[in-house]
Amino acid sequence: MNALINIVKQGLGLGSVAVNGGVHPPEHKQESTTQAIGQLPLPKRLVLPLRQHVGNLPKVLVAVGDKVLKGQLLAEAEGNISAAIHAPTSGTITAIEDALIPHPSGLPDRCITIAVDGKDEWIALAPSDWRKEDKTKLLESLRNSGIVGLGGAAFPTQVKLRTNAKSHVDTLVINAAECEPYITCDDMLMRERADQILKGVEIAQYLLGAKECLIGIEDNKPEAAEAMRLACAISPLSKLVTLKVVVVPTQYPSGDARQLIRLLTGIEVPADKRSTDVGLQCFNVATVLALHRYFDFGEPALSRIVTITGNVKTPANFEVLFGTPITDLVKAGGGALEDTNDYIMGGPMMGFSLPSVDVPITKAANCIIASAPNLFAPAPPAMPCIRCARCADVCPVSLQPQELYWFSKSSNLEKARDYNLFDCIECGCCTYACPSNIPLVQYYRFAKSEIIAQDRAKEAADLARERNEFRLMRIEREKQERAEKHAQKAVGAKAEAAKTESAPETEASDDASIAAKKAAIAAAIERAKVQKAAAVPQNVADAKPAVQAEIAEIDARREAAKQAVSELAGDNTPSTQDKK
Repeated sequence: MNALINIVKQGLGLGSVAVNGGVHPPEHKQESTTQAIGQLPLPKRLVLPLRQHVGNLPKVLVAVGDKVLKGQLLAEAEGNISAAIHAPTSGTITAIEDALIPHPSGLPDRCITIAVDGKDEWIALAPSDWRKEDKTKLLESLRNSGIVGLGGAAFPTQVKLRTNAKSHVDTLVINAAECEPYITCDDMLMRERADQILKGVEIAQYLLGAKECLIGIEDNKPEAAEAMRLACAISPLSKLVTLKVVVVPTQYPSGDARQLIRLLTGIEVPADKRSTDVGLQCFNVATVLALHRYFDFGEPALSRIVTITGNVKTPANFEVLFGTPITDLVKAGGGALEDTNDYIMGGPMMGFSLPSVDVPITKAANCIIASAPNLFAPAPPAMPCIRCARCADVCPVSLQPQELYWFSKSSNLEKARDYNLFDCIECGCCTYACPSNIPLVQYYRFAKSEIIAQDRAKEAADLARERNEFRLMRIEREKQERAEKHAQKAVGAKAEAAKTESAPETEASDDASIAAKKAAIAAAIERAKVQKAAAVPQNVADAKPAVQAEIAEIDARREAAKQAVSELAGDNTPSTQDKK
């Protein structure tokens, strides 16, 4: 998006400037609101980037060759801030690999490719009776719905619907401002599906417990405002809470959540806090409609309304499946005119140039603008700053852009931080209003990236220092432990030496004890021998003389054998001379 806002300024004209912050460039909205929302036909293939939302990438659950049905979970949310990816229609997984995605970097990223079979077969849908179910279970279910903020931020919706004792929500704000030029998807959505939007608002109010609901619409959308008023009048929600449609002046960037909250309630959310810290929560109209489709029909996030406008024959809005090539959307808009030289995703103020027209539609794609020299003229060269302070007049968050510019240009990053650089929402109003055509937002982005890089380097250095300090502490502790072990061994050695000194007396007493034991054993053996010799067999007293003679003969042989063994042992005993 290099100097895109300067290009936009040349094409749109300067328009008017609001003295209280913001600008009002020419709208160019009427071109794409002349016909109803169309339905794009099924493409031949869908390419689903895993990076379609803020937070962690989802975990892939399918493999190449798998057949999938419409609505089937392809990748589940991973971590607290993440969103699931579902199959927008039925088909076969043909690839899970890096592919070009719609991103300012122009770099490829991991994608799931589906070859569409044309049958559009659904999984078994499971609507929920959300009025009777526990809120915790509803939020857990919502985690796998794949719903994110469809206003462009793409923040996972289930995170924004959680409340606790520290963040109670009293007021629900529905963002229907749609302040950027060219974009009309929310406008047409409100005109045609206001009743569905209110059903989604009712679900969000139930989950948050809000007592008031404000719907903010810019005054350049009278048909949408009237449709929303009629829907509010018949909605059951109007009997439960304060429900109002509030028309605000058309002024960019009133569609920013914090700016809209300030317009509707007069409350300015501090830069270091979230809106829930002051009792407010904000959702885009398309996001709450997705809540209605999920809870009341069981449909996960599979498509969205996208504006195709700019240098095409018939600008319009279409409901497009995620993963559809942008070429299909351009074709549905009648095709691009011959002098088309670029494609912009998003609005001309905060959007970015696409690396290719073949990239897919994602959850963050609310508008595709076909660019041409007659629409967006080349940006003139930047001139020196004349210190007119016009950038400060239009800054919606009351910063001092000219000071931030000087600090960023000179890499005085600490000063830029002191001047609240990170409060900048990069809306581009300062660049748009600058008569010197200085791409101010580009300088701020550079300074932010440098500060973030420095902070990360400092964190890494701090972590390395902590690890080194821990290592030194461990080494010192091990030295102390070794010293204590050596001291204990020394004490043990002294005790052993003392024990050795008293050993002779101990040994003498031990020898006397052993001699006494041996004498007792010898006496016991002699007694046993005497008893054995004196023993007379009792079982042969009444034996016949022949038996007794046989027994006597046997005893005599035994005695002779014993005598022979004794004599043999005596002969084999080596003499003293033999030993020598």
